[in-house]
Amino acid sequence: MNLTTRYMGLELANPFVIGAGPLVKDTKLAQRLEASGASALVMHSLFEEQLTREQLAMHHHTTLHEDSFAEAVSYFPDPEDYHLGPDEYLEQIAKLKEATSVPIIASLNGVTKGGWTEYARLVQQAGADGLELNVYYLPIDLEETPQEVEDRYFDILKAVKGEITIPVAMKLSPFFTAPLNTMMRLDKAGADALVLFNRFYQPDIDIEELEVISALELSNSQDIRLRLRWLAACFGKVQASLAITGGVHTAVDAVKAVMAGADVCQMTSAILRHGPEYVQTIKEDMVKWMTEHEYESIDQMRGSMSLLRCPDPGAFERANYMKVLQSWDLGTQSY
Repeated sequence: MNLTTRYMGLELANPFVIGAGPLVKDTKLAQRLEASGASALVMHSLFEEQLTREQLAMHHHTTLHEDSFAEAVSYFPDPEDYHLGPDEYLEQIAKLKEATSVPIIASLNGVTKGGWTEYARLVQQAGADGLELNVYYLPIDLEETPQEVEDRYFDILKAVKGEITIPVAMKLSPFFTAPLNTMMRLDKAGADALVLFNRFYQPDIDIEELEVISALELSNSQDIRLRLRWLAACFGKVQASLAITGGVHTAVDAVKAVMAGADVCQMTSAILRHGPEYVQTIKEDMVKWMTEHEYESIDQMRGSMSLLRCPDPGAFERANYMKVLQSWDLGTQSY
């Protein structure tokens, strides 16, 4: 069975990539992931705020009577709360390159075009094989237009591509007004891969303590549906590689993702739940399914359920929407 695939210009042994998260901050854990079959490792994100904080600190210590510094950094987590600082992050890239033989993809998380994007050059120098840009941005300014929101992505991509030669992936939000147009524009702007989609963690409210509650909730297989829709719509319309992140927990999920058009499946939550060796389990289950259904390769299966093969995608989506709404049968319910 041929599971090889190509992602952002990198030849991978299979489509199972470890997504951004805490799993690769330990080199021994990274080695276990590789041994289990992970074909590439995406590091956890280094945040714009971490780099900005260092710049603010340097400015503070070289400028007298700087009264705004404390307030400027008061919203950030404490430095020890981050997995790794900027210098340690670069060191970890080098350690992972030495300890493993799979591609290492660094991750930068930011929302503005600024000095932090220059850090991409240091990431490349440290040995990273690729870079994933995670623009985790919520547009809450009433004066900001949809065009300005999208331009943030293009400005950041352009700034980073101007600093490095390694491939760059853009991790996207699902909430654009016209997602396919945005993907196409990023593709033309030089994105080597598009990662669908970022998970926006929703805060809750403690009504007794009157506090906002922030909690990390792992994904599940239900989260894959939104990603499948836009993978299927995007496949064949861009040159950039396509990755799915969020919702791949079983071999069936992975098969669906590839059929919709994914080149790779990024997994984080499933591995956090089941451990590094789960990569081998899901890979073996996928091979078994493909054998039973007479598929010989990932390439044969990729995009087979995409909208590229639908003569009128808009009508198909509309008809599916109407069909779902009519599917609930009140006669089967007792009230």
